Amino acid sequence: MIDGVLVIDKPQGLTSHDVVAVARRALGERRIGHTGTLDPLATGVLPLACGRATRLVRFLTASDKEYQATVRFGMTTDSYDVTGIETSRSGRCPNRDAVTRALASLTGRYLQTPPAFSAKKVAGRRAYDMARRAQPVELSPVPVAVTAVELDAFTGDTAQVRLVCSAGFYVRAFAHSLGELTETGACLQALRRTRSGEFTLDGANTLEQLSSSVPPLTVLPMDRLLAALPAVIVSGESRNRVARGQEVEGASGTAEWVRLIDGDGRLVAMARPGTRPGLLHPAVVLI
Repeated sequence: MIDGVLVIDKPQGLTSHDVVAVARRALGERRIGHTGTLDPLATGVLPLACGRATRLVRFLTASDKEYQATVRFGMTTDSYDVTGIETSRSGRCPNRDAVTRALASLTGRYLQTPPAFSAKKVAGRRAYDMARRAQPVELSPVPVAVTAVELDAFTGDTAQVRLVCSAGFYVRAFAHSLGELTETGACLQALRRTRSGEFTLDGANTLEQLSSSVPPLTVLPMDRLLAALPAVIVSGESRNRVARGQEVEGASGTAEWVRLIDGDGRLVAMARPGTRPGLLHPAVVLI
């Protein structure tokens, strides 16, 4: 049994759910979930929470992401990437200055409208199911943040962009907006996620490793997860109270969540501020 995070370097052509299915078969573990969807077009960092670590998915998905994106100018598609149906073709290419100005305007905090071909729900239905049936899809803009953008290369008809963004950000929508701002039209040609929160390509496992009979897999144990959050050590009776879901003494400071660590360094719970100052409530118990 594996309790921890298995980082996969996802290949192109598979959905995130496809990778989860491969992992479940290979490891014989049903409790596996991904921590942030990658489209079939995209490659790169796909963290899989395994075993008890699945209870930490909500914390792992909230982290920022880093991507290397290739944007193609001169055309648009219904899905905002090259796998979709072409909806317009201008044949025009922007100059470098126009791309630089557009990237600057797409940096910072703003509202982004998700693509119609997305997993967002509209009245309980997946938006992409409605879009595939040519049904109207109205999605509300959501707040996002782009904290860094760098133009790595520009050929005229394509731009290679590195960006750091918040969870829930759609790079396909970013590419589409870039085409609107440069007045040429654009769509996403390629995408590689190089970081998801604390997880990077360093030490990432390939799908071939995962599928092999004796995989030399690299797994990040639960004790190493969410290291940026404050920690409080619990031992003896305090640890027993945590196991029963009862409040224990400890200060959270200004943090919304605190890791509770036992005397052996094991992560035993995620806690929130308790009913009064100086107490912590173990909201997610891992023992």
